[in-house]
Amino acid sequence: MSDLREAGSLAAVLAAGDGSAAALLAPGRTTLTRAGLALQARRVAATLAAHGIGRGERVAIVLPNGPEMAAAFLGVAAHASAAPLNPAYKADEFAFYLDDLGAKAIVLAADADSPVRAVAGQRGLPLLELTVPDTAPAGVFELPGMPATPPSAAEAADLEAADLEALVLHTSGTTSRPKVVPLLQRNLLASARHIGDSLRLGPADRCLNIMPLFHIHGLIAAVLSSLASGGSVYCTPGFNALKAIGWLGESAATWYTAVPTMHQAILARAERQPEAAREAGLRFIRSSSSSLPPQVMLALEETFGCPVIESYGMTEAAHQMTSNQLPPGLRKPGTVGAPAGPEVRVLDESWAPLPAGAIGEVAIKGPNVTPGYEANPKANAESFRDGWFRTGDQGVFDDDGFLTITGRLKEIINRGGEKISPREVDEVLLDHPAVGQAVCFALPHDKLGEEVAVAIVLRDGQAADEAALRDFAAARLAAFKVPRRWVFLDEIPKGATGKLQRIGLAKQLGLVG
Repeated sequence: MSDLREAGSLAAVLAAGDGSAAALLAPGRTTLTRAGLALQARRVAATLAAHGIGRGERVAIVLPNGPEMAAAFLGVAAHASAAPLNPAYKADEFAFYLDDLGAKAIVLAADADSPVRAVAGQRGLPLLELTVPDTAPAGVFELPGMPATPPSAAEAADLEAADLEALVLHTSGTTSRPKVVPLLQRNLLASARHIGDSLRLGPADRCLNIMPLFHIHGLIAAVLSSLASGGSVYCTPGFNALKAIGWLGESAATWYTAVPTMHQAILARAERQPEAAREAGLRFIRSSSSSLPPQVMLALEETFGCPVIESYGMTEAAHQMTSNQLPPGLRKPGTVGAPAGPEVRVLDESWAPLPAGAIGEVAIKGPNVTPGYEANPKANAESFRDGWFRTGDQGVFDDDGFLTITGRLKEIINRGGEKISPREVDEVLLDHPAVGQAVCFALPHDKLGEEVAVAIVLRDGQAADEAALRDFAAARLAAFKVPRRWVFLDEIPKGATGKLQRIGLAKQLGLVG
């Protein structure tokens, strides 16, 4: 097999490296080698062609987490365009996303009881029903009409093109209609290599994937970055805090990547099994997709005995933009690190770059960045200029070139003209020994416009009331930043990817109509 760094397309990456090396693994399954994964991807390509699906045409994938989802994504993305959808969607949601994407077919487990079946029938969309043969290695599956002997790697290479669309996702659409984000093969490969370089990934590395594979974080940071560096992925059925420590031991993983709420849940279990956590032997832990509280980062490092690397990513960047560094490099709690792939600037409202220490909007430019939103000229005009993309995040560089995200611009609370970063309030409250989670958010106010509210989850066995936490916050924050509304919960509502979401939280909690 050829050199991974020279591979110019997804199909070439899958065909490169040591063909006998492990690629995909899963609980209770035998290992799929790189050569086996490359063959499976070519079989997927031949099947799509037999169903009349051409290069760049979109195939929705509605599968649960696991090796089949990982292999289906890779096979479709290498030869058409993968459109992974959350299997938990309701019929109306499937209808919206399938129509918006213009999907040509849907990959679905043959035994899945999903509302997407009826939606597909209404639209005349073919269902490619996936089955897994008994004793099949992790990631090997059958589709209707799938050939046993697809075109060779050399023949498939004639169709490869880095500028073809490989993946299409939607933005979260928290405050507006979700935007369609097309990503090209070269965007995905650039981001995967940026991640691999940041984490010094190699053939000896194995990622334990617990992230959902309908999201950019799991698809690129866990799956593609591992394979593009010659490593392997242990594909779990999805996040399960009770099983995570056991999976780390079974998988022989050298790292895992997750969102902060997952890290907090794993930490709560690991603190009860400190020996198992240490014996996992992780080289590092990665965190991304939302801000990791410094308290959680330090606790993870102490519990697992390895560095925690916080990175900054988003869908429009095919995930990674900045990253903290592995030792002996700098690792700064509370920051998302230094530029790690694309160029990164902090801009003022007129697109002029700001110096270190000045707060503005984060912008990026590089080979991993989407060419633009689909069919959305207004959003493109607002967000793209001269190759630069405005992220919608507010941030500031320090003198070492490390970026701190102070919040989403849409999440900044405007209390009578005073601007408040919710993250600052979170981090102060997390220093209280009784607080396990804190999420500050805006609450509409008839006179001030917005008031400061916070949702609190107390630690097991700990007690604190509103008065005590208010006094604690007042001793550490300016008076206008101290929350006026306190909500105590057993669990804070999360989005589909496990992230805590500030926007819309007031409505979710029944605080507004």
